[in-house]
Amino acid sequence: MTEQVQLNITYEVVSSQEGLTAQERQVLQLAQKATDKAYAPYSNFMVGAALLLSDGTTHQGTNQENAAYPSGLCAERTLLFGVGSNFPDQQIEILAVTARRRHESHYLPACPCGACRQVMAEYQNRQGKPIKLLMQAEDGKVVRFSTALDLLPFSFSKESL
Repeated sequence: MTEQVQLNITYEVVSSQEGLTAQERQVLQLAQKATDKAYAPYSNFMVGAALLLSDGTTHQGTNQENAAYPSGLCAERTLLFGVGSNFPDQQIEILAVTARRRHESHYLPACPCGACRQVMAEYQNRQGKPIKLLMQAEDGKVVRFSTALDLLPFSFSKESL
């Protein structure tokens, strides 16, 4: 016997930054500025991430490439691991991801890879509270998730062990 199951994921597509809250806009703009610091000499794909912690502080991360490709790291994970190490008692309120090509000013759609999705899920599970996620989309639009877990509905967790 086979059972067909439907998976529903809820997200919003915001037509422009003006449709974001002031805090969301601030975090997204910090992620955009972070692309300037990305180290991407091989792909020229500059990724920036930023987040807002429960204490009101903001932090940025960038992708860091390496000539030995598996040795690089995505912007989301440089940010989350750094914040997790330095501010383990703070909760992540909002996380934003943006991208652009080197020497271009317009932002491209930015979608976290599977490894970054799993790390986001771990941090959300760790803090026991949803992390709002903003992703740059085409034509200045922004995709907004109310929980990072919507990006990885079959995430691996401590219950899997």
